[in-house]
Amino acid sequence: MKVVVSCINFIRAKGVKHRQFQEFLSELESAHGDMLYYTEVRWLSRGRVLRRLYELLPESNSFLHSQNKTVPELIDPEWKWHLAYLTDMAEMLNSFNLQLQGQGKLICDMYSRIKAFEVKLELLLGQVKKHSLSAENPVVPFPAEKCVEALEMLKAEFGVRFRELHVYAKEIRLFQNLFVADIDKAQPSYQFELAELQNCDVLKDAFKPNSLIDFYAALPNDTYPNIRKHAMKMSTLFGSTYICEQTFSHMKLLKTPVRSRLTDASVFETGSD
Repeated sequence: MKVVVSCINFIRAKGVKHRQFQEFLSELESAHGDMLYYTEVRWLSRGRVLRRLYELLPESNSFLHSQNKTVPELIDPEWKWHLAYLTDMAEMLNSFNLQLQGQGKLICDMYSRIKAFEVKLELLLGQVKKHSLSAENPVVPFPAEKCVEALEMLKAEFGVRFRELHVYAKEIRLFQNLFVADIDKAQPSYQFELAELQNCDVLKDAFKPNSLIDFYAALPNDTYPNIRKHAMKMSTLFGSTYICEQTFSHMKLLKTPVRSRLTDASVFETGSD
C-alpha cells in the first residue's frame, strides 16, 4: 500500500505532472482518464484507488519512467500478485461495508450480512489453499502461504469483532421472525406470548419481514409486553456508524459560512429555517 500511495502522490501532488499524466492516458486511449486520489480517512477510497492503479499499471509504470522515477515493484511479478490480492480483498470489504450502511438497517439484517461474509471468507480460504485462484503457468507462483496467513488473520479478527452477535444469535432470530421461532427453546417469559402470536391468523397475515418496526409497533402492549420489549431492544441496537456519519453531515451543512456571520440577513435566514 505504501508503494501505491507513493506512486499516486508523485502523479497527483503537482498540477503539472497530473495534467501530463492525463494527457498521456488520453494519447494512449486508456480506459481511464485519470488516477484516483487516495484519502486515508475514508476506507472506501482504498479499494477504488487500488483497482484504478491495478488497471492502469502499465501506463503508470511508463509515465513514471518518463519522469525519471523508477519503481521496481511495478514490474515485479510477485508484487503484482500481492497488489491483485489486496485489490480484491479491499473491494470485498468495501462491498460488505456498504451492505451495513444506509437507513433502516436492523440488527437482524446486519447479522445476516456478517454471517454471509464469514462464509465467503471460509470459501476463499479454501480456494487459496487449493491454488484454484492462480493462473495457468504463471511467471511467478501465486503467494498462497502469505495470502492464507492474511485471510486467517482477517477471519480471526471477524471472530473477535462480532463475537457478541453470535452470542445473541437466538435473540436476533427471534426478533427477525416470531412465527418460525421454536416455542420450546424460547425463554419462559416469551413462550405464552409466542403461543398466542403464532396461532393468530390476523397477525400472520400482517407480518412482513421488510417492515418489522411497523409490525411490532402494531402489537397490543397488554397482550405482548415481553415481545415488544425484546423488539425495542433489538431495533435500537446501534449496529452501524451510518447514523453518526449522517449526523456529522447534517452538522457540517448547518455550519455554513453564512450562519457564522452575524449580519441582519444571515440572522433572518437562520430564523426562517
